[in-house]
Amino acid sequence: MTLHTTYFLLSSLLLPIMFFSLTAFADTLTFNILNCGAKPDGSIAASLTFNVVDYGAKPDNTKFDSAKAFQSAWTHACSSSKAATIYVPKAKFYISSATFNGPCKNNAITLKMDGTLVAPSNFQLTAQSKNWILFRQVNGVTVSGGVIDGQGSGLWACKQSGKTCPRGTTSLEFTNSQNILISGLTSLNSQIYHIVMNKCRNVKMESLNIYAPANSPNTDGIDLEETTYATILDSNIGTGDDCISLGHGTFNVFIQNVFCGPGHGISVGSLGRKEKENGVQNVTVQSCRLSNTQNGVRIKSWGRPSTGFGRDIRFQHITMTNVKYPIIIDQNYCPHHQDCPGQDSGVKISNVTYQSIYGTSATLVAIKMDCSPKFPCKGIVLDDVKLTYKNGKAKASCSHAQGFDVDLVEPTGCFYSRATEEFLSSI
Repeated sequence: MTLHTTYFLLSSLLLPIMFFSLTAFADTLTFNILNCGAKPDGSIAASLTFNVVDYGAKPDNTKFDSAKAFQSAWTHACSSSKAATIYVPKAKFYISSATFNGPCKNNAITLKMDGTLVAPSNFQLTAQSKNWILFRQVNGVTVSGGVIDGQGSGLWACKQSGKTCPRGTTSLEFTNSQNILISGLTSLNSQIYHIVMNKCRNVKMESLNIYAPANSPNTDGIDLEETTYATILDSNIGTGDDCISLGHGTFNVFIQNVFCGPGHGISVGSLGRKEKENGVQNVTVQSCRLSNTQNGVRIKSWGRPSTGFGRDIRFQHITMTNVKYPIIIDQNYCPHHQDCPGQDSGVKISNVTYQSIYGTSATLVAIKMDCSPKFPCKGIVLDDVKLTYKNGKAKASCSHAQGFDVDLVEPTGCFYSRATEEFLSSI
């Protein structure tokens, strides 16, 4: 027991140092890639600019598909040996769908948007496409400013009517890419996911505004899948699903100063969808606010066998306002009760810290940890937590979870305090 306690104390001390180092590493790489093309004397080589209007894009013409013009501008920027900027002036441009393929001859392409990209309002026109705007195998791409409008309301209405409908398209996805910066972008009303990073490395997203109604299905704000060294900063996200979701194979993530609401909260998972998959590791979520969301900070895994895991995760300095489940670990996730009833999750959850979590719960049970009976959650730390329900005491419910409390923790009921844990270990 003494070794067990010492291990987690050391983990809580070392993790902040690890994350500051990782974040600095990611930021340095992004800075370097954005300034590639520097001359030996330190000055920056002049960037070539490609205005989409010069390639045939029609501003404020909702009947003209400007996709080919955008892709033509991309082809020229991508084939340039110099840093390049694709410029979208202040206007609306109708885009059916567009794919921007790499690798390119230079590693410094900026999509500078003062305008708005608008998707088809008729979802049947994109029914066969997984993505609306897709970047594939690119290195050193920046998306700066602008608005993308997925016009998803028609598809949402179809799904809510109970009819057979297409799955929907992701508004913006980067896949198999690295050194990506998205800054100042507004994403509206995506059919499903707003922004997806799939198999990417060294990603920074900042000052984003992502919006869809609370009743819009599957409109995740930001999804990371098999992505490493990712930073999400200073953003506002309100959707009908997870504000941020960290999927399997995602390592080294730093999230700070994000406002979430409405939505399903900030989630690790779902994990264990497949029997053989990687996990999530080295995540810090700090200084975030959640208001009127279904969940606050959540870890969820399917209730069935898996090689997945979630470990070394820190939620700190989080404020909750009227959140249904402020702190939740759900290892019995089983939508539609298919392929998992009666099974235990194989996902191993360990070394999770909740520090300085304050606010109000919309339900009596503010802390819920429903962990796997076969692989209990281990190394859970509640440190300075105060959550109330209707100006009174909330409750905690923990099953198959092992850990301890540090300082004041309300509601109580899950773990012994650290002092008690040390006392019991000495007996």
